[in-house]
Amino acid sequence: MVEFALGAPLDQGLIRARPEDFRVEEVIGYSPSGDGEHLWLEVEKRGRNTVDVAGELALRAGVSVRAVGFAGLKDRNALTRQPFTIHLAGQADPQWRDWRIEGVTILEAHRHHRKIQRGRLTGNRFELVIRELSGDHVRIESRLRQIERVGVPNRFGEQRFGGNNIARAHRLFRGELRRRPGKAKRGFYLSAARSLIFNRVLDERIRRGDWNRAIDGDVVMLDGSRSHFLIEDPSDADIQRRISELDLHPSGPLVGEGPLATKGEAAAIERRVIEAEHELAEGLAKFRLKQERRALRMRVNRLQWAFDDDQPVMRLSFELRSGCYATTVLAEVLDYSIVDPA
Repeated sequence: MVEFALGAPLDQGLIRARPEDFRVEEVIGYSPSGDGEHLWLEVEKRGRNTVDVAGELALRAGVSVRAVGFAGLKDRNALTRQPFTIHLAGQADPQWRDWRIEGVTILEAHRHHRKIQRGRLTGNRFELVIRELSGDHVRIESRLRQIERVGVPNRFGEQRFGGNNIARAHRLFRGELRRRPGKAKRGFYLSAARSLIFNRVLDERIRRGDWNRAIDGDVVMLDGSRSHFLIEDPSDADIQRRISELDLHPSGPLVGEGPLATKGEAAAIERRVIEAEHELAEGLAKFRLKQERRALRMRVNRLQWAFDDDQPVMRLSFELRSGCYATTVLAEVLDYSIVDPA
């Protein structure tokens, strides 16, 4: 059962009634250099997943799909914008304006000196339209202002689990899969297993009421960074101030090989959860994943909202760091339903 940190939402709404209701723009954190062996394409896609678009671009450019770079995997059922690079060593720019790819619009092109690497992005900008909104606008605004002040739990979203990825992870660890999965599929199963354990730890910290404050033996993370450190005294005034200002966040485990970074009370909580999911934890170690940490809380940046005067619609926009989920933010505001567009 999912635990709500700010109280169960009392209002309702519908998301993804059409792809344009869920807009995502990838934030890379840098711009194309203007020269080099790679062609940088700003791409807007609708109803297409990122991997398929990369394959289409490779086909049009006459190169291997390995020559195509992108940072993040963007949702199929959304209107998304992200850059791709195509390695074209010693070649002139192809006639990209003539390419016709279903659901894809190439907005602009530049040269760049290197391939965009997977996972190397700063974050994402989201613009959501929530339809069939029912509830108290004052109450919704109050919750949104609370989120601005205190953030929300950094839960992995349901899309991380892909319906049956956890069951497949168990079968993988038991050696029950008929065919050995390829690297990509295996990665999905391992990520799902890690994410489930993290979410279980997060839920326990929410139940205890300390998901957003330091406890004995906690490891805290610097906001927007992977940097983390063990705190010696959770009552330290400077630590408490930095956590209240969203500069530091308590963290949870991304399970793998090696000992937990936490000590004392925090480690005891994590060990109980890991023991309850011991098959997943042991399988992750067997596949040589390393122990890592993830913040239990996320800051929601540039949060803005507006209600339509003549229809039950709310428009919501915000920015999140990479690896954070827009639906996790929304879940703390509304009991929402999803329509996946055909």
